Amino acid sequence: MLLTIDVGNTNISMGILDGEKIIGRYRLMTQTTRTSDEYGFFITTFLNTLQLKASDITGIIISSVVPKLMYSLTSAVIKYLHQKPMIVTNEMQMDIKLDTEAPRSIGADRIVNTTFAWNTFHRSCIIVDFGTATTYDYIDQNGVFRYVVIQPGLGISLNALTSMTAKLPEIEIVKPKSVLGTNTIEGMQAGVVYGYIGSVEYIIKTMKKELNDPSCMVIAT
Repeated sequence: MLLTIDVGNTNISMGILDGEKIIGRYRLMTQTTRTSDEYGFFITTFLNTLQLKASDITGIIISSVVPKLMYSLTSAVIKYLHQKPMIVTNEMQMDIKLDTEAPRSIGADRIVNTTFAWNTFHRSCIIVDFGTATTYDYIDQNGVFRYVVIQPGLGISLNALTSMTAKLPEIEIVKPKSVLGTNTIEGMQAGVVYGYIGSVEYIIKTMKKELNDPSCMVIAT
């Protein structure tokens, strides 16, 4: 069985695969101050909920965009699962080619996304990752990673609106029935949510136009 760990800016997501079947998922908040024993506790708890032992895990892969916690997390895997994990990097052998001005800046999460898209569909794709930041990565029909767009995620946009204004309250992210708000909260929700939807649609439309690739597949993750 394979243990996969995806370390994002907001959450750490773990999954266990038995062949191609996902048999369990586990998620916790990303915190750079956790110790290796704390991560070990979370990992063993995850295994226990599935009635699995450390010896049932035959491989571990970690993809991370948070370098500060990698020492503790890697140490936890080695200590509690008795294995050295594979770490996804932009220097490892992969099925796609990175053809950008700064390939070393491409995050592990985006390498995983684009590699999966290419191996699954073998065609040009725009992969949209709705994380803390929203990223749009383009791979061409030959499996070459060429272009990227990055914008603030929905949560960042809302946090900026409330933290940079004196009287606007903190609100829940909810899509209102109409863009026409009848009060401040509805107006904020409409502006943030519909504004975000509009930006996503516009970016995808403009990317396809500038790439001259109107039929490229769009994948959301």
